[in-house]
Amino acid sequence: MVKYWRSLDELKDPVAFKKNELKLEVDTKRELFKKESASSRRDFLKTFGFSVAAAAVVASCKKPIDKAIPYLIKPEEVTPGMANYYASTYFDANEYCSVLVKVRDGRPIKIEGNNLSSVSQQGTTARVQASVLNLYDDARFKTPLKQGSATAWEEVDAEIVQKLAELKAENRKVVLLTSTIISPSTKKVIGEFLEEYPNAEWLQYDAVSATGILKANQASFGKAFLPDYHFEKAKVIVSFGADFLGTWLSPVEYTKAYTAGRRVLETSDEMNRHYQFETGMTVTGSNADVRFPVKPSEEAVIIADLYNQLLSAKGMAPVSGQKSSVDLSALVEDLIENEGESLVVSGSNDENVQIIVNAINNLLGNYGSAISLKKTLNTRQGLDDEFESFLSELNSGNISGVLCWGVNPVYNHPKGETIKTALENIFLSVSFADRKDETTAACQFVCPEPHYLEAWNDAEPKSGVYSLAQPTIPKLFDSRQPQESLARWSGTESPDFYTFLKNNWENEIFVQQDEFANTQMFWNDALQKGVFESEQEISQNISYSENGLENALSAIQPASSGWEIAFYENMGMVNGNFANNPWLQELPDPIAKISWDNFAAVPVRWAEENGVANESVITVNGVELPVFVQPGQAPDTISVALGYGRQVAGKVGEGVGKNMFAQTIVENGAKKFWLAGAEVVKTEKTYKLALSQTHHSMEGRPIVRETTYDEWKIDPASGNEKHEEVEDHHVTLYPEPEFKGHHWGMAVDLSSCIGCGNCAISCQAENNIQVIGKEQVRNRRIMHWIRVDRYFSNDAENPEVYHQPVMCQHCDNAPCENVCPVSATPHSEEGLNQMAYNRCVGTKYCVNNCPYRVRRFNWFQYINNDEFDYASNSELGRMVLNPDVTVRSRGVVEKCSFCVQRIQEKKAQAKVDGRPIEDGEIQPACVQSCPGNALVFGDLNNSESKISKLFKNKRNYHLLEELHTLPSVGYLTKVRNKKA
Repeated sequence: MVKYWRSLDELKDPVAFKKNELKLEVDTKRELFKKESASSRRDFLKTFGFSVAAAAVVASCKKPIDKAIPYLIKPEEVTPGMANYYASTYFDANEYCSVLVKVRDGRPIKIEGNNLSSVSQQGTTARVQASVLNLYDDARFKTPLKQGSATAWEEVDAEIVQKLAELKAENRKVVLLTSTIISPSTKKVIGEFLEEYPNAEWLQYDAVSATGILKANQASFGKAFLPDYHFEKAKVIVSFGADFLGTWLSPVEYTKAYTAGRRVLETSDEMNRHYQFETGMTVTGSNADVRFPVKPSEEAVIIADLYNQLLSAKGMAPVSGQKSSVDLSALVEDLIENEGESLVVSGSNDENVQIIVNAINNLLGNYGSAISLKKTLNTRQGLDDEFESFLSELNSGNISGVLCWGVNPVYNHPKGETIKTALENIFLSVSFADRKDETTAACQFVCPEPHYLEAWNDAEPKSGVYSLAQPTIPKLFDSRQPQESLARWSGTESPDFYTFLKNNWENEIFVQQDEFANTQMFWNDALQKGVFESEQEISQNISYSENGLENALSAIQPASSGWEIAFYENMGMVNGNFANNPWLQELPDPIAKISWDNFAAVPVRWAEENGVANESVITVNGVELPVFVQPGQAPDTISVALGYGRQVAGKVGEGVGKNMFAQTIVENGAKKFWLAGAEVVKTEKTYKLALSQTHHSMEGRPIVRETTYDEWKIDPASGNEKHEEVEDHHVTLYPEPEFKGHHWGMAVDLSSCIGCGNCAISCQAENNIQVIGKEQVRNRRIMHWIRVDRYFSNDAENPEVYHQPVMCQHCDNAPCENVCPVSATPHSEEGLNQMAYNRCVGTKYCVNNCPYRVRRFNWFQYINNDEFDYASNSELGRMVLNPDVTVRSRGVVEKCSFCVQRIQEKKAQAKVDGRPIEDGEIQPACVQSCPGNALVFGDLNNSESKISKLFKNKRNYHLLEELHTLPSVGYLTKVRNKKA
């Protein structure tokens, strides 16, 4: 029997672990009671009888007064109480997503994926969902700054133009330093700026670059580009350190494609097989069918060995080189059997490694199938060696002016202090940042740019694939688009970027088609849809060559001994741009379930042998880091997340974690995100982590159910045999529930859920869920309505991982409903377990009686409370709140409602239209934004609905179904495609 566990302590001794968990919970409550209550027990009992009753009366009878000012002249497009939706484009930290923005009464409050986009389609990531909160960030600049003091645009423009003219006259070099630009209109503006200032140069810099792939493709194809990967076309996927479901290149697109190849509902369906070689456990590795924990230095050796073994398997002479210690025979066989239908990718930034990967894909015939050469991915165009040349010139005094846009090298480059000093002493330094950061603090002038939801823009994430961004709210502060600043400084008479953008689309991008009579119709159509796709392709003359392959193979060095440190981008912080976003700070890491910190993930065996436990402190090359003992961590390695340790970010992000960018190095002209020969030292210190992974337990029950693809093909009910047995033995005193209208339900396909946490943030944005901070997370009070439980099984050194989203199950025989003394938990006629907030007096009986632990209790007033100064303690921060959902007060229980406000909205709309509700028309926030399409919502009373068919599928089961609570949420067993 498979044993599932959440932590190493539970694996070793489940009984002792449970006792310790209960003790910790009791101790925590005792400490909190001491801290939060200044009264004696006698005082408490004396006043309890009156105070609770009085509080209940006051809370239920007196409502806060919200004053509203009616429109004097109502805008035509605004109807109070009705939302408007605008197509736009998200692009940050090299992540692209075409989006729809929900706007209520002039306020953007929610982001959704644009299903008309072929790149991102309908899904999003947690970062995209949380980007709306950045709009209402108090750390944003309110005015232009000069030497840190507020000033006017006229003064800034005059001084900058004067300095630019002086530098131009003296032919002194100016560098426009930007992150990757994928906007064709912006590139044109930059071109005009460079024409006006021939002494200027444009340089793109990415904190985490793809230099290795770009340079390898320059060698292999004669063009530096990122290929267009199609994971949906690959039957065998092999990844070497590429977290393509998390942060690598185009995660939304890749997640959609990957899960499409793993969705098995009929026995005729095919399923891809996924091999993952990696150091630390990533989201991508946790979903792999076969996972190999390896040291970073081993990856290059394994890739070279794989190439040689494939040559031998195809009857060709192998090239002499290093032999890996990993048995690759099954992988080689699988790849040979699926020639032309496989895909090999690597996250390495080493040009030589990527050249060998290109050779493997060419040998297997993957170009033209799973790897398209007809289009290119335009993100991550920065080259590290070009930035190193810039840095050398900057330090030598050959550069006299730097304009920084979308970059923060003072923070995310290993020579950040040197860059800071240079910017502080240079003749001209300008930042276009929208909020404070380390680089902006070193610049003389700050010309704040608007948030992307306040601005016009466009994007070309792939060649021929275009999208538009449009303002969804008037600018909140005195900001200006950098495109307009560059145009103004270039002497343009009318530097209006909207006009420039529109003209560029009509003149450069417009393609005459039958449905568009003129360019104006084309523009209107593109603006409404948000996307436009042409047939543009890269040169057809591109072909593979073995240029550089021999040198690349000979450059592979044997794996090193001793400690190796791997640096990675996690799902929330990525490169640190969102450090001041409390939603992402509080999002638990999908694997470690830790929030509000980065940490040193260490191997299990080393921790056991050296007496190191969670929350111990070690030093890694002199940097103190708290320890998390990570199952699946490769031996002799430590993984640490980037994106933390910001010193200039805002009230939420400053001082959280340690900056590991400072530990990275540049080697052979490319940033290297791992170090060999690191010094690791134990200390006697401890550091508290906000760990939520042990909040919930399976208690030996079959909460996660699984099977293999081969077993499922023989018997679709394999792994789910208990379901029928339980259904046949149900006995109950409850009357049989009857729903004469709708009966809402949700299905979760565990084979499609990757555990990314997007659903949690999407739900948080939709339902006004409050941030509670590190201390309260440690006290087991995290407020997310939907959690993604993570379970391990088998060997602790390399376990299998299971991700399971758990929300309110909306039981038809709900245990919470019959214990509430004030009827605050009624059951609706449509199968919803409701929550009447104004009735709830906080007895928490429902919380204690819920076997799924999905109810949340507001221990404190999280809004308008200086103790919780995160997102909802200012007028600006509260602008993100959804007016359709009540903001809960202290002492109230809350939980998932299946986004009942969305259900009611669609029902009303269908009634007005005089039609029935269509299947799939209603989508709760988690369902709509899921990048893996793992969640399905619908009417169980409609026998033809997708949800009804999934509930009848033999993979479907319910959590704790032996309790006969009759949940309205069903789970489809996890299927893995292991090689027989």
